[in-house]
This record gives sequence, C-alpha cells and structure tokens, in this order.
Amino acid sequence: MNIMEWITVCRSDDIVESLGVGALVAGRQVAVFKVEGKFYAIDNFDPFSRANVLSRGLVGDLKGELVVASPIYKQHFSLKTGHCLEDESVSVTAYAVRVQGGLVQVALNSSVEQAA
Repeated sequence: MNIMEWITVCRSDDIVESLGVGALVAGRQVAVFKVEGKFYAIDNFDPFSRANVLSRGLVGDLKGELVVASPIYKQHFSLKTGHCLEDESVSVTAYAVRVQGGLVQVALNSSVEQAA
C-alpha cells in the first residue's frame, strides 16, 4: 500500500487563475497551476531548454488537452499527464494535487496515474 505524503505549497487564493507559480517542494521545483478553479502540478523543469521555466508558460487548450507551453521553445506539456504533445517520447512528472482547508497540497511520492 502506497501512502501519499501531502506537502503544503501555498493558500489556494495565492494562485491566480490561469497562471503558474514555481514552488520548491521537498527540494524539487514544481510548477502549480489553477485553471477554472482546479489545480495541477507538474515538474517545473523543461527538458528541452533544460531550465526551470514551465511555471512561466502560457496555459491553454490544444486539441482538447489542457496544456502549458514552455516559454523557451514552446513545446506543450499536458497539465494532467505531463506528456509533451510535440514529442511523445518526452514527458515531465505530473503530481497529485488537493486543496485541504484552503491550502494547496502536492504529493511528490505519487504521480497523477497512481493517485487516480
């Protein structure tokens, strides 16, 4: 049995709708987004530019998939799965996110697929 360890990142109202924020969570850089009131978390590290910039990317819908576009080379990463839409061999980790008592919490020890 895998027990998730939830780490508080910030208050839910600290994150502006459709904008990302970078957070250092247990030594790992994570990009947290709020889109239509729902929260998502993926690695902040862009594997193409090799920089921690995904939290600064533009959020949108691409072919029915909720994505963030890297601000450097513009690859699109799914906010739900972390997969790159332009190169299926590349992905970043997508983390389980919850809001408890108005606090946004991320579980680094469990990917979204494990939490579902």
